[in-house]
Amino acid sequence: MAPGHVAYGLRAQYGLAITPDTVVAWERGRLAPTSNELTALAGVLWCAPGELLAAATTLREHRMTRGLAPDDLARRVGMDTQTYLRMEESGRWRGNERQTAALAEVLALGPRALLTATGRDDDLAALLRDAATTRWQAYVRPAVKMLPLPKRVLESALQRLHTDYHAKMAATSSWGASGDSGAAGREYLDDIVEHFWAATGM
Repeated sequence: MAPGHVAYGLRAQYGLAITPDTVVAWERGRLAPTSNELTALAGVLWCAPGELLAAATTLREHRMTRGLAPDDLARRVGMDTQTYLRMEESGRWRGNERQTAALAEVLALGPRALLTATGRDDDLAALLRDAATTRWQAYVRPAVKMLPLPKRVLESALQRLHTDYHAKMAATSSWGASGDSGAAGREYLDDIVEHFWAATGM
């Protein structure tokens, strides 16, 4: 369908005053349709809303892929709609552990996808760097609050990161080591999130 045909369908079937230029902007990723516009667009194109999205990464995209209205998702995770919408718009999830677990279940998000969708990738990286370079035991509880993984899995992963990091530092600072003695450690910390997921088996 040409953009003009899509715009006509949106107007005729759903009463949305969308121009062909807007349809082109959606196609090229310069603009994003609202939830209502995406649902209507899917109707015009005879497909599911999730089929119109690239791989979902944000809360909004995951919600829309599942075909859930904001109030439905908010109810299912145990919060009011306006609170949920503020989090979705800001890209920062602030729900408690129970709400986070419910969110992961409703949206069928694994730990990695959940972390990205809730805007906490950088928070995890900072926590992992601290756990690797200091006492890892102090970071188990914050990790449990952040990720819906069993405590024993997180303990094992944090301990492994700590051990691996200190082994790299010891190897590069031993007698006879050449070059920058901290380079291997810094390189390890730069990839700490990937090392963590490998340690958890995710």
